[in-house]
Amino acid sequence: MHFSEAKTLLSKYNGMNICRGCTHGCIYCDSRSDCYQFSHDFEDVEVKINAPQLLEQILSRKRSRFMISTGSMSDPYQPAEKDLKITRACLEVIEKYGFGASVITKSDLVLRDLDLFERINEKSKAVLQMTLTIADEDLSRKIEPGVCTSKRRYEVLKAFQQKGIPAVVWMTPLLPWLTDTRENVEQILAWCFDAGVRGIICFNAGLTLRSGNREYYYRNLDRMFPGLSEKYRKVYGNSYEVNSAHSAELMAYFHRECERHGVLHTPQECFSWIAEMPPRYEQVSLNL
Repeated sequence: MHFSEAKTLLSKYNGMNICRGCTHGCIYCDSRSDCYQFSHDFEDVEVKINAPQLLEQILSRKRSRFMISTGSMSDPYQPAEKDLKITRACLEVIEKYGFGASVITKSDLVLRDLDLFERINEKSKAVLQMTLTIADEDLSRKIEPGVCTSKRRYEVLKAFQQKGIPAVVWMTPLLPWLTDTRENVEQILAWCFDAGVRGIICFNAGLTLRSGNREYYYRNLDRMFPGLSEKYRKVYGNSYEVNSAHSAELMAYFHRECERHGVLHTPQECFSWIAEMPPRYEQVSLNL
């Protein structure tokens, strides 16, 4: 881990990455791709140490309120956050100025900040986005070794549900020959419906692979599932989109079940809902 002083923080679409890199070790991680031009090892996480101060400067000058999201590239609740508390400090700034907040994470460390999510949700809107993609506990520990299992993340969703904080689940990627099964999808959906999630994002049953993350993914397949990477090479070559042979069947089931439970189930529906700020109600005093 190393620190940097950021000069900018919010993207065009009001997203922020408090850090660059990750120690979760998920074997399919797209953020390892060469296109992101990391100048350091991916596990040597760069932390934007001045992110809370920079965020305060930005938000103090804004007149309209909007949703601020974090975690699209690097999880804001990596182990170092337990001591650094930079994500928490950023949430405190967001709460102070009445903005909305949405975080994407795989970590149960987010429970530490449940009090802040409650306060933000009371003033504007807070959304927890959680990745659930592997129902099997042992397989989850192999493929996502540095983070809590999907079952534990389901328990986190339940804790947020009990506090009235809405959630969206990323049910992606679904890995060919590993997690692209009806049994896996059924269990994940059962967790989602029980936790009352507002939406589920799933582009297709499959994953994306490009230079950088493809090599890392195949090395780990060779290490844990000998012979499997050769299947990928024969079927998919160097394709960016790696869709499961069961994609059509699984996606039809997914959309049908989400419709039945009243859950948003297209990426556009989910993204639009996440970005939507609730109307603000000002207290009016009447002189009678």
